[in-house]
Amino acid sequence: MIIVGLALAGLAALIHVYIFYLESIAWTGERARATFGTGSVAQAESQKALAFNQGFYNLFLAVAVFVGIGFVIAGDLAIGATLVFVGAGSMVAASLVLLLSDPSKASAALKQGVVPALGVIALVIGLAL
Repeated sequence: MIIVGLALAGLAALIHVYIFYLESIAWTGERARATFGTGSVAQAESQKALAFNQGFYNLFLAVAVFVGIGFVIAGDLAIGATLVFVGAGSMVAASLVLLLSDPSKASAALKQGVVPALGVIALVIGLAL
């Protein structure tokens, strides 16, 4: 079950790398504007600095998960699991903040939060066995 948890957390990290790309690199592009509902290029430009910063938050969460997976592979389960819990747990927490602060964004919150939540649950079960 540990492997399942790490695989799900790794998938969640990949999703967050993609979110980083949309927010920090492609923010004014058509795909990012459609994904985040920013509308016009001018509206996206006015939000670009905030999106850039937010994208890096997502990237850093993904990096924590990837480094944690690396520690587990290298044989240090305690450090690796801790990093995975911090990264994936923060992803889940951020998705809950989004859902609770703006219920109209439930779809986005679920996209960013379900996979890491499943990873955390599987990892907890795996470590408990």
